[in-house]
Amino acid sequence: MRTDSKAYRALHLNHRKGQIILSTVSGVASTKPELVRHFDRDITNIDIITTKSFQVVANPGNTGPVVTSPRLGDFGNSVGLRNPGMDAAYPPLATIRKEGMRALLNVSLSASTKEDFLTLVKKFDDIADLLELNFSCPHAAKGYGASIGSDIAAVREFVEYIVESYPERKSLLVVKLTPNVPDIASIAVAAVDAGADAIAAINTVGPLLYEKDGHPILHNNVGGKGGASGEWVKEKALESIRAIRKAIGEDPIILGMGGVSTHEDALAMIAAGADSVGIGSALSRVYPPSWNDYLGAVKNGLDEKSYLSDDHSALEYEKHTVLDKFMYSDDTVVLTLDGEGHCQAGEFVFLWIPEAGERPFSVAKNKPLSFIIKVRGPFTEKVATLEKGDDIYVRGLCGKPIEETVTEKALLVGGGTGIVVLNLLAEKLHADGTAIDTRLGVPTFPEGGKGLLEDELGKYGSYRVVADDGIPGRVLSTYTKNDVEGDVAVYVVGPTVLMRKAAEKFMSLGVAPERINISVETRTMCGIGMCGECVCGDRIPCREGTFLSWDYILRNDVEL
Repeated sequence: MRTDSKAYRALHLNHRKGQIILSTVSGVASTKPELVRHFDRDITNIDIITTKSFQVVANPGNTGPVVTSPRLGDFGNSVGLRNPGMDAAYPPLATIRKEGMRALLNVSLSASTKEDFLTLVKKFDDIADLLELNFSCPHAAKGYGASIGSDIAAVREFVEYIVESYPERKSLLVVKLTPNVPDIASIAVAAVDAGADAIAAINTVGPLLYEKDGHPILHNNVGGKGGASGEWVKEKALESIRAIRKAIGEDPIILGMGGVSTHEDALAMIAAGADSVGIGSALSRVYPPSWNDYLGAVKNGLDEKSYLSDDHSALEYEKHTVLDKFMYSDDTVVLTLDGEGHCQAGEFVFLWIPEAGERPFSVAKNKPLSFIIKVRGPFTEKVATLEKGDDIYVRGLCGKPIEETVTEKALLVGGGTGIVVLNLLAEKLHADGTAIDTRLGVPTFPEGGKGLLEDELGKYGSYRVVADDGIPGRVLSTYTKNDVEGDVAVYVVGPTVLMRKAAEKFMSLGVAPERINISVETRTMCGIGMCGECVCGDRIPCREGTFLSWDYILRNDVEL
């Protein structure tokens, strides 16, 4: 036990003191370096920041869907230990650590062999306060996660090997256990006897199968099963922590987690024997700018329930029928579904085809519900094979409507299918009395001379299609000083390179960066602010909206 460490002094015997020490949990919210920094600097009611589980080599994890919710407050997940590998993960965390951290840093580690775990421990030991061995993931590949934590002999062997092979370790060694065993307490005793400084409990329950209309929702190689988290595992967590504390005695540290969303939940976990309280899934029900206030309410017994949203729509699937599908070009499909949408610029939905997965898309038109989709991978290739009468599911809305500054004139710049986002934006700007100039850049001039959504966008102002003719982003060369005179704002949607060049172009013409807005296209997986994959700076576009000002991009040094 590293009794001289900051982590030990903060956590040891805290279950007796009764202080609520809050932690993030592995795989939720604090998953990217930008979010680790954000939690450390801005979410000051979090005392321990836990990373996602890192492995020796990169793991692409599962494709979507990676999260589902049978009921409000209850979740199923199967991210699949997605991570960049230790060599990519270490440098940004080391930089954050060098800058100075307020919170304790708990680095989660995953491997299938004791040798790889030792490699990971040695890699991160100099920057971590705690090193958490993931012996608990219920949907990991064979040999990982719960495959280890379910075997008392393996737990003892792995921990002894690490402790004996690396006695100079300075971080507290934490063993995270699965509740999906007959006797979690005995396994905890084995881990402590082998030299672990702390136990983390519990990881998700399961794996369980989640279905919609008889189809598995989660998309993975274990039959669509995933771990259960959220409120429905709370009693299991408390039962496990009580059993572990009774078995290991008062001295070892317990990091408790599982189903916590209120002050009362946190107190119950401390009373059960936990020295810290992890909050994970509940953060996805809180608007990210309110995370710190919510956590403060949990910590101090204030009105935390007022921060927890009852809106479940982002995780509900609605079946639609294909009314029409045609190929606008060899790689662009226009899909029209029955029913109507309610999407605004800055929002999006997920399209799900059972057994094929899901992807996020902007809505081209709400009435009828229409999408314009670039074919560029297995899922969109599947979309392109749909025919009239086929079924497809929609979930959402995700994101948030743009809060645009009303100006006299707006320049809308689209690249390829990026024009989709601008249709709903133009509708809103037109309603506000803004004069609209829309220009679409395409690789080649469209057959028949009509651009995407030309009929719709033409109703709101001028519309022009500009072919690249071998010069990517040629549409930008059509803008002059005259176009940006007066009270003007710019909105750009398209490939990242186009948006970057557009921002530079318009700034060179004299447009202030705060008047240049781009719709970011980062990787989006959960749509509810849980996985952190879409983070830009300290913003979570799947909750806070996809539009960012160029001023924000520059100030936060966001890489696009």
